[in-house]
Amino acid sequence: MRDKNTLAYIKTVLDNMPSDWLNLTTHRLDIYNEALAKTEFITKFEKLYEVNNFDELALNGLPTAYDYIRLGHPLSSILEWSIAKAYNITSKQVISFSSQIMPILAILRKNLLDNKKTLITYLDELPMKFNDKLLKRVYGYNFELKQVESIEALTKFDGSLIFVSQEDRISSKHLNPNIDFQINLYENLGSILYVHKQDNSDYVSEIQHVRRRESIAMTPHDTLIALKHLVEGTIITNQDSNRDKNKKSVLKTIQTITGTNGNPLVGSSGLSVQYAIMMGLIDDAQQNYPNKAIKFIVPTNCYGGTNDQARRVAACNDNVVIVDLEVDGDNDMVTSLKTVLENIAKQDAIPYIIAEIPTNPRVEVPDLEELKSTLTKQRTTPSGTIAVEPVFILDQTFCPNIQFLAEGEILSTGKAISYASGSKFPSGGKCTAGYCVGNFNSESLMEKIAIHLSLCDNEATDFQYQMLAEQMPSMNQRITDAYKNTRDFVSFIEEKLPEAKINFVSKELAERGFTPSVFSLDLPTKGDTDEERETYKRQLNHKLINLMITKIPGESKYCVSYGQLKGCYWTIPATSTQGTTKEGDKDYIARVALSGNMDLEHHKAVFKEFIADI
Repeated sequence: MRDKNTLAYIKTVLDNMPSDWLNLTTHRLDIYNEALAKTEFITKFEKLYEVNNFDELALNGLPTAYDYIRLGHPLSSILEWSIAKAYNITSKQVISFSSQIMPILAILRKNLLDNKKTLITYLDELPMKFNDKLLKRVYGYNFELKQVESIEALTKFDGSLIFVSQEDRISSKHLNPNIDFQINLYENLGSILYVHKQDNSDYVSEIQHVRRRESIAMTPHDTLIALKHLVEGTIITNQDSNRDKNKKSVLKTIQTITGTNGNPLVGSSGLSVQYAIMMGLIDDAQQNYPNKAIKFIVPTNCYGGTNDQARRVAACNDNVVIVDLEVDGDNDMVTSLKTVLENIAKQDAIPYIIAEIPTNPRVEVPDLEELKSTLTKQRTTPSGTIAVEPVFILDQTFCPNIQFLAEGEILSTGKAISYASGSKFPSGGKCTAGYCVGNFNSESLMEKIAIHLSLCDNEATDFQYQMLAEQMPSMNQRITDAYKNTRDFVSFIEEKLPEAKINFVSKELAERGFTPSVFSLDLPTKGDTDEERETYKRQLNHKLINLMITKIPGESKYCVSYGQLKGCYWTIPATSTQGTTKEGDKDYIARVALSGNMDLEHHKAVFKEFIADI
């Protein structure tokens, strides 16, 4: 970078940046404009740059950069803007990843769907984890590989020409006009992708969507390192991170918490882990049931990222189909599952079930004995052969303390895998890493999943392992403390506003260990028509949230997360976690997540104010 004024400004910004830029995985939705996602932060940041304003208060007032930190955050936005400014291109043409492989896969995915050729070129070597055979067989990607002696040797290609290079300095851009996409790899930090040529502008949103659903942006911790090297113009060197020690500690803690004996896997985010699970299962199915269709059974209103990612995987493979599973409201998960599994057996297909327990946001738990019976029932195909047994993939982010897969427990028989988002209780909001474990019968599947987690370079970062090593030992106690506050608050609302409908676990379920710290609140409404009543309720949701975050700004936040170390988070699932869910399946209700460290009495007092004003 040549502009010394820009470098000086960035350095001062880093010296004055709000601590939340580095330390939080949650985002404030009260200063987030969905219509201007990915652009508003930089637009307003540039205005501060133009007047040389680096005051912490001004920086703290900038709008939320992205709705999820794994997709991007203030520091990643500034890094991309800084590099773009140096080369007089738009910041959207620069996209950072925590993974060194996923930016390549993002381009390959779009070209697969567009039926376009891809040539991947490189000088010395590609990342060791890059496996061209697996990418072609399991992912269906089509590409050529070519090692070149120099950048100048790259000639025009009829398709997308990708140039991959190992770099030790931030912001190095090669100017060969034949390059469509340049990917700079940085050891222990990730990668930075440049989108060249105006003709490739339609790739930007597709690449960002891969970063959103199947991987993560370069983490705040690693982005800060990159920015400091950029400002100082120094070579990136490896630092002792105690990775091996932290990883060993985390894996042992996960085994203890889950009651499993196999090797856990830890990814850069919950969705990174889920992606490895899906691709690992597809790989296994291709090898063991090569002529059978693959059916991923997905709840219609589950977390939007799960829903969206599953459909994105299916879009790339003609042999993969998504089957809707009705689980909430008047629909019972087990009853729906019986019907779906019988139908799939009749098709002689492979059933993979993804489900949340408790469900989100209505916090429902199915009849677990019935679930066990349904999953282990032997079914037959029309020809009389035994149908392929289902694999149950459990998202237990809401209750990561339950040992579903332990010997003698509900999911110890059959084939089952469970996973959890680490940005919630495991790290208390300190990082986005997620993890998964398998029961005894799923050990071979876990080996496949491990292969694909590595292939995508989506394993947890050094810093993420450090955060999990610090926070996970106290997780179960934090879950207990947060549940006590949540049960207290729920009982208070039931007493003071009995006409509201609250979705929370029963005391009987809590005694069995289901102690989530999140509940959904369906506020009372009024109006002469269904439309009027729905409109009034949606307005009331916002009124409640705005009152809470205004009256208790130090603790109440408009955020989508939970499992946080302190405070209380409020959100509306339909406009946050269910963003890509079909409109008819969305929940326009309030979701409240409490911690064990908060002023509960203050929250009760403000809620009483709310009741008095409706």
